Amino acid sequence: MENYDMMESDEFDNLFHRMMRPFRELDDVWNELRNSSNLQTFGPYYYGYSVTVGPDGKPVVKEYGNVKPSLPTTAETREPLADVIVDDKERALKIVAEMPGVEKKDIKIEVIGRTILIDAEHEERKYHTKIPIKHKVDENSVKATYANGILEVKFQLKEEERPKGKTVEVE
Repeated sequence: MENYDMMESDEFDNLFHRMMRPFRELDDVWNELRNSSNLQTFGPYYYGYSVTVGPDGKPVVKEYGNVKPSLPTTAETREPLADVIVDDKERALKIVAEMPGVEKKDIKIEVIGRTILIDAEHEERKYHTKIPIKHKVDENSVKATYANGILEVKFQLKEEERPKGKTVEVE
């Protein structure tokens, strides 16, 4: 039992260290920004993770923000925090994205296959995200609403096409 606890603890420590690595790198980014004379011309900066439990019971970790340790720190376009929610009862898929500072008329949504592109631009606020979806949706059923900085895009799910198969007679 003690070996099992030790293995579980090591696995947690490894996961924790992997999740903390970008934040340690982000410290370097902040220090560089603090020393920069252009600090007033850019911002705000944000970066983080959202952790949810997927339908299979496994954790889903998503990265979000407009500053990433591996990218330049002066990204003009922000990536909104977005969640994909599947409602099996209503047979619907809903995407919720936080995009404060834009207006309804500034938002452009495109459905390309199993990818949803969301763009918005209003004055100094620019948002862009590409959201892959694992489910087949009815593109004609899409409805989008925007209020108080929250965009909701809702689709009806389509039945997955299952192979018909063929029975083979044995001679």
